Amino acid sequence: MSFEEEVRDLIAKGPGELKDPAWRFDAFTNREVLHDKKKGHLPAMGWNGWNAFGSGNTEALTIAMAEKLRELGLDQLGYKYVVLDDGCYQPYRKDGKIQNEETKFPSGFRALADRLHQMGLKFGMYNDIGTNLCAGAAVGTCGHEKTDAASYAEWDVDFLKVDNCYYLWDNATFSDAANARYVYAPNVAGISVKGEGLDLTLSAVKDGEIFGERAEKKENYVTCIGTFDGTGPAASPVGMRSGELRFVIRAPKEMECDLTIDYATGKEEGVGSWLQLALGEGSGAELIWDGFVPETDGTESFVTSKPFQLHLKAGENLLRVMNHRRQENTLHSYAAMLEGLNLAQPGRDVILSICEWGKTHPQNWGWKVGDSWRILNDITFRVGADGDPGHGAWESDYTTSVTSQYNKAVIMDEFAGLDKGWNDPDMMMIGMDDLTETMCKTHFTMWSMMNSPLMLGMDLRRMEKGDTYWNIVSNEEIIALNQDALGVQAKRIYASKMTEESGKVGTRPDQTYVRDNDRVDVLAKPLADGSVAISFINISQNDKTEETAVDVALILQYLGEKMADRDAFAKAKSFTVKDLWTGEMTVNETGRFAVSRLEACDNVTVKVTPNA
Repeated sequence: MSFEEEVRDLIAKGPGELKDPAWRFDAFTNREVLHDKKKGHLPAMGWNGWNAFGSGNTEALTIAMAEKLRELGLDQLGYKYVVLDDGCYQPYRKDGKIQNEETKFPSGFRALADRLHQMGLKFGMYNDIGTNLCAGAAVGTCGHEKTDAASYAEWDVDFLKVDNCYYLWDNATFSDAANARYVYAPNVAGISVKGEGLDLTLSAVKDGEIFGERAEKKENYVTCIGTFDGTGPAASPVGMRSGELRFVIRAPKEMECDLTIDYATGKEEGVGSWLQLALGEGSGAELIWDGFVPETDGTESFVTSKPFQLHLKAGENLLRVMNHRRQENTLHSYAAMLEGLNLAQPGRDVILSICEWGKTHPQNWGWKVGDSWRILNDITFRVGADGDPGHGAWESDYTTSVTSQYNKAVIMDEFAGLDKGWNDPDMMMIGMDDLTETMCKTHFTMWSMMNSPLMLGMDLRRMEKGDTYWNIVSNEEIIALNQDALGVQAKRIYASKMTEESGKVGTRPDQTYVRDNDRVDVLAKPLADGSVAISFINISQNDKTEETAVDVALILQYLGEKMADRDAFAKAKSFTVKDLWTGEMTVNETGRFAVSRLEACDNVTVKVTPNA
């Protein structure tokens, strides 16, 4: 079968039936992982080739980077994973299997893995849940999960980054925009319920209730029943990232009824043709329908559906009209890869890095299968090539900057943990052009405080022991925050500005999505030894001269039971305070911790230890 025939066959089969309720949206909060996903991993540390070399990475460059990790002593600090990214495979499968690109990786992947393992490092590779990789190679895992997992086992892979391009069941980057038909429910004008003396006709606009934050009422119908695209920075990650249309149906007795929907389909953002109907919510929800409905002539050409059978109980019944397939399908695809890895090597602990750019809000479900999940699109599109080291930015309107990624990740702490996994604001840009030393230092602090994977992205040949870049990424006390055994992401307990031009503004700095960078943030992170790390961060590119302060009461208010020894911290008469960048030690007897000045893009990060 040719690649084109294979894709047509996949499309004809569709995303498949999800028979197990464990795959459903209603199970996203049940605390149960899938396929025996391993828990307890601290954030991964290492090097990935994409930011430095794009798809131009080679075996020789990879070995050079590995040797440089050892020469710099970074491997001894925890930077263990050496990860290939896009551009390492042949453009098509051979005998159904993925193969090394012979010019770039002439020795093959197993030989490279053996070389890295002999150096005391770990080997990471890359693929995609779609039909193609982002750079175009027709070797995505879709439909080949078990075969590819067997290859990764054969190559002794320790880490797998899986991307999201050319994904058939969503309108992902490079995929057909018409695939939105899988992502959204049709527009709905109303419903009818008839049977055993019950005869109800309900308007979607007048009688229906919008639940969540996606669907919206037009003059005569409800549209956008589905899930926000989280690829960009527009929407907050906190709260329900999808919307449903709900009706309350009151039945005089237990009865069987027919339900019909007045709907109109489309293949565009906000309106599709995949419909889900359910009675009830949570673990007790009964799924009535989950699939396509016949297409209509247009998005406002309403027709009446076939009858769906409802079993109503006496009293109030909650009917949900929805489409959560954007999240469910993506979870299912990543889970298929995890299942394949487990089958190929039972008991082997391979780190699975979910790289779907935050599109389907993986903070809600990624913990079921993955060790980390990307929260946005790439942190830079200006990657290195042919001697150009690549370029980073402190801020931007889209995702391509330190602050774009930070602003979202900083309020996602409740989604992370040793029992879940880690929010991933992408590989670090330290060592790329256009970021100052101060920016790089704060970038590293942010990622460490937020328990983000610490994946270096620079050409390590630009770094020498003792230079600026090395001094940043080798700061053992900052690294220790990221790798602390308690495994709690820092919480933002103060933000000097809480205005946001889009979305709701809350009163809690740990939940309010703030994109105005003219501010100072304070992060607090509980540590396993009973101390607390506090980071004062100037997000602005202007100096800040006003005092910023937090106290013990505020720290306790936000960290509370997350602390290793709350009582000791609360009752301490004094604290030893160590600046983790300068090494300065002081004793604080007030329980008030303050900085009076912060240079542009700078941070002051201290470890506060209660004295007995």
